[in-house]
Amino acid sequence: MRYLFEDYAFDPDRRELHRGADVVSIAPQVFDLLDYLIRNRERVVSKDDLINAVWNGRSVSDAALTTRLNVARSAIGDSGEQQRLIKTLPRKGFRFVGQVREAREVAGSNPGDAPESAPAVPDKPSIAVLPFENMSGDPEQEFFAEGMVEEIITALSRFKSLFVIARNSSFTFKGRAVDIKEVGRRLGVRYVLVGAVRKASGKVRITGQLIDAVAGAHLWADRFERDLTDVFSLQDEVTIAVVSAIQPKMLQTEIAMATRRRPENLTAYDCFLRAMHQYHLTTRESLAEAIKLAHRALELDPRFAFAAALAGDCHASNVALGYANDPQFDCKEAVRLARLALSIDDGDPDTLSRVAVILAGMVGDSEAEIAMADRAVALNPNSWRTWNNRGWVYILAGLPEEAMRSFERAIRMSPVDPLLHMTFFGIGNALMRLRRFDEAIVVFKKALRHNPSFMPAYRGLASAFAHLGRDAEAHEAAACVLEIDPAFTISAWIAQVPKHSKLFVEGLRKAGLPE
Repeated sequence: MRYLFEDYAFDPDRRELHRGADVVSIAPQVFDLLDYLIRNRERVVSKDDLINAVWNGRSVSDAALTTRLNVARSAIGDSGEQQRLIKTLPRKGFRFVGQVREAREVAGSNPGDAPESAPAVPDKPSIAVLPFENMSGDPEQEFFAEGMVEEIITALSRFKSLFVIARNSSFTFKGRAVDIKEVGRRLGVRYVLVGAVRKASGKVRITGQLIDAVAGAHLWADRFERDLTDVFSLQDEVTIAVVSAIQPKMLQTEIAMATRRRPENLTAYDCFLRAMHQYHLTTRESLAEAIKLAHRALELDPRFAFAAALAGDCHASNVALGYANDPQFDCKEAVRLARLALSIDDGDPDTLSRVAVILAGMVGDSEAEIAMADRAVALNPNSWRTWNNRGWVYILAGLPEEAMRSFERAIRMSPVDPLLHMTFFGIGNALMRLRRFDEAIVVFKKALRHNPSFMPAYRGLASAFAHLGRDAEAHEAAACVLEIDPAFTISAWIAQVPKHSKLFVEGLRKAGLPE
C-alpha cells in the first residue's frame, strides 16, 4: 500500500518517501512518526499514542517530540506555522489533515512506470503548461516559444490558489508526442495547457488550448495573432491574455465539480468552492449560504486565509448591497474576519485585495487600504480580482477616475468572469460620482445583462434616470427594486451602507423610492 498526497508518495513497505521522481531523505524515527499519523489520519492522535507507537512507550520530552514533528513537516513541505498537512490541536494531540489517496502496487511492474506511482492530484486547481510547439521551422522561434511558456508559468504561479508544475518538469515532455491524460497522471495535475507558435510574414500566431487531463475535455481554446516587433512586449501581451482567460475558467470548472459532489464529508476546499458559487450569485439568500459554507471551511481548516477573507467579504457585501438584517453585526464580523485572514497570510494578493475592500468600506483609513490594494496588484498584476477590488477601494476613497481605470483593467483581465456584473456596477458608481449619468445607465444595463436579478444595478438605473429627468424610466427601475426587495426604503439603505453617495441617494428620492 502506498499513500499519495499533494505531490508526495509515501511507501511504508519500501520505507520511502517520494516527491515526484525524487526520493526524500528521512530519518527512521521521523518516518515512523509520519507513518503513524497518516495511517491514523481519521482521528486526533495524542502525545501518548505517538510515544507508544514510535518510541515503544519510552520517556520522551516534549521538546524531542516537537523536534521530530518539525522534521516530519519539513520533509513534506509543511511547517509549524502553516500546519497544512500535520495539524497540532492544543491540549488534544495531532492529526494528518492532508487529503490522502491509497494506491496498491501492481505486481511485476516497474514502480516508476506504474499508474500508482503518479503523484496525487491536489485539492486546489492544478496545471502544467507544456512546451509550445514551434510550427515555423525557424530555430529562433524555439527561444520565443520557450520564453512564452516560461512567462505563462511565472504568471500562473502568482496565484496562490493554483498548484503549478515547475518548468523543468513540464519541459521533460518537449519534442514528444504526448497523451494528455498520461501527462496529467504523471505530473499529478488536472489541467494541461498546450499551444503552438507559427511565424509568417512578420507576424506571429499563437494558439492555446486548456484541457481537463482527467476527463480529456477541451475547456478553452483561443488564437492570438500579432505583429512580430517587440518580442518581449508580445510575450507580455499574450501571457496576460492567456492567463486571464484560463485562471477563471479553471476556477469555474472546480466550482461546478464541487457543487455536483455529494455534501457528505466535504473538505475545507470543497466548502470554499461551494461558498464561491453562492457568492457569485450575489443575492441575499446566496450570501447567507456562502457565509455558512465559508465558516464551515474555517472550522475544518482554521488556517484557511482564503475562506476567512471570503466570509468577511460576504458579511461586507451584505452591508454594501443593503441585505443586512443587523448591519452592525455584519460590519464587526467583516472586519474581524478580514483581520484574521491578514494574520494568516498577508502575502497573498487575492486575500490582500479582499481585505482592502472590506476595511475601506467598514473602517475607512483610505491611505492604508489604497497601499494594500496597490500592493495586491503589484504582487499579481494578472488577477481580475486584485484589479476589481482595487477599483472598489478607490471608489470608497473618493477617487472615481482611478477606480474606473482599475475596473477597466479587470474587464480586460477576465472578460467572461462570473462576477462581471459587480465590475460594471463599480464603473457605474464611478460614473455617477462624475455626473456622467448617460454612461452610467449603459454600464448598469450591462451589469443586468450579466445578472438580471442584481438589484443594486436597478437602484443605479433608478438614480441615473432620475438625474436626467427621464421620470418614466426612473419609476420603472424603482419598481424593479421594490419587486426584488419589497421592504426597501431609502432610510434603511442609508443606515446600512456606511459610505453612500449623496448624489446617488438624491437620485433614488427623485425616482420615487420610499423614504
